[in-house]
Amino acid sequence: MAAYYHFIKREQQADGVCVAHYKPTKHAQGAWNEHEQHMAPATGVLTTELERYMPQDNMRIARISLDILGLIPLDDFIITTRCIRPGRTIELIESVMSSRGRDCIIARAWRLLTQDTSAVAGLEDQKPSYKPDALPAWNDMKGWPGGFIESVRLVASSERRPGKGMVWITNDLEMVAGEPTHDLVHLLGMVDTANGVVPRLGIELSAAQWMFPNTDLQIHMHRAPTGQWLGIEAVQQYGYDGIGITSAILHDIHGPFGRSEQILTIRPMPS
Repeated sequence: MAAYYHFIKREQQADGVCVAHYKPTKHAQGAWNEHEQHMAPATGVLTTELERYMPQDNMRIARISLDILGLIPLDDFIITTRCIRPGRTIELIESVMSSRGRDCIIARAWRLLTQDTSAVAGLEDQKPSYKPDALPAWNDMKGWPGGFIESVRLVASSERRPGKGMVWITNDLEMVAGEPTHDLVHLLGMVDTANGVVPRLGIELSAAQWMFPNTDLQIHMHRAPTGQWLGIEAVQQYGYDGIGITSAILHDIHGPFGRSEQILTIRPMPS
């Protein structure tokens, strides 16, 4: 089965630090440059390492914060994972992706204690009235280049427009070749596409004339998502001084499970 990454080896150090070695495939290729990785699958493989690092049965990842330090080479890389703040009810862990001698992404995850809070549970984000299998295919995003965009399938609500709308996305690839892909990894490995599903200038003009890459990705989850379809209910806003923001309510087929935010640097496309 096709995959975004090949696992090479993993080294467990005496101080508890884990170093994993990976090789990306063409399916991890980004949209801005042909020699870089897309942030979406990079988020997925980082989530793989965060999820498997010293797990505790009564805790789960509630937030992942990723800072993008620069171009992510489409080349071999390592992920170094460690615990920053250990605890029995609250824990902070970190994974750093490095390639060609420099750090590319710093990902930090809060693990929080899970317990029964059904007596006080309540949501304000609304469940969509339709599921992805009831929506038509949406191929406009295929106007973006790169192996990752080629790997995904999308459907969209008829109300989707530049700047705001609902899109569902899935793919049939493993995150890491030969390893089962957990639902959390599968879904979080597509969240970064929120920045490309409702560009304010439309797909064609955005891809040709303006860049708006995100320098971070923040994902907060009030429950653990399940399934293969990720619903992205996105809003994109541009300021007047070259900075913008993409915000999204994240859904699986059961309803909303969290939110994402991306800060954007807006600039003319290089000639």
